[in-house]
Amino acid sequence: MKILVTGAGGFLGSHIARQLLKTGNEVRGFSRGVYPELEMLGMQWVHGDLRNDADVSKACQGMDAVIHTAAVPGIWGSWKKYHGINTLGTQNIIRAVQDHEIRYLVYTSSPSVTFGGGDQSGISEDVAYPEKWLCHYPHSKALAEQQVLAANIEGRLATCALRPHLIWGEDDPHLIPRLIDRGQSGKLRIVGTGNNLIDMVHVENAAYAHLCALNALQESPNACGKAYWISQQTPVNCWQWINEILSYADIVPITKRISSKAAYRSGAICEFIYKTLAIKSEPPMTRFLALQLSADHYFDNTRSRNLLGYQPILSTNDAMTQLKSALQS
Repeated sequence: MKILVTGAGGFLGSHIARQLLKTGNEVRGFSRGVYPELEMLGMQWVHGDLRNDADVSKACQGMDAVIHTAAVPGIWGSWKKYHGINTLGTQNIIRAVQDHEIRYLVYTSSPSVTFGGGDQSGISEDVAYPEKWLCHYPHSKALAEQQVLAANIEGRLATCALRPHLIWGEDDPHLIPRLIDRGQSGKLRIVGTGNNLIDMVHVENAAYAHLCALNALQESPNACGKAYWISQQTPVNCWQWINEILSYADIVPITKRISSKAAYRSGAICEFIYKTLAIKSEPPMTRFLALQLSADHYFDNTRSRNLLGYQPILSTNDAMTQLKSALQS
């Protein structure tokens, strides 16, 4: 197939592109940056901005399918930025897919689109979107996800949305380096009881799930128009997992604690100060982050197993062994 991967130069997108190339597909990347290491593997490339309708249309021309991973992540910043890239950019993708009569669209969403501040303990994908939002990222992604799923039309366009939770890996430029940096500086605190369970997913498994989804859209009408949790499919204790990662980098375990209420109040104060002073960098704590760090986030993975045929190809034990080797090399 001829497949467009938006955000193909990113952490997840690059792994998806590599797996698609290995399975014999023709892959085109779409991004603003230049990634010669991927071009050397045989990828085509179109450079542009998701917010530019003409750029997106050019990237989609001649494709059989689109895997849309490009987004602006984070927990701080303007609504204009998040809405423009994550929501309106996805609208441009949908429009281009329809204009060019592309049959398949896989969208990378996020479990945070359903997070309302409380525990998510073994829930299905059918849980409702929250009525209030503490962060622009999940709000903008939820709007985009709904648009992607609504665009599913039998016989014309097959769509689905994947919700991978806490993507990480040995070449992770985001989560792992941030944990290690904060662990070394002594800034990490256990938020809440320290007993919250979370799902997470290694990047190789997250990428593989996108290939499973693309195959399912072609083969099973029942798989279309739905959202899917994507994880290692076995939850872990959040803070034990973090401490294990820190131990690989010879960092002492986190033992200091802060209550979830105190962290929430701290987040509210930080948000007020940063907004008042127009500080653009991310606050050390926000209300959204305080709730995320203290709540359960694990999911019922029945739908992804049964309809996508997704099972992790790399176990958590093997993935952690690889991470340990990378951090200690």
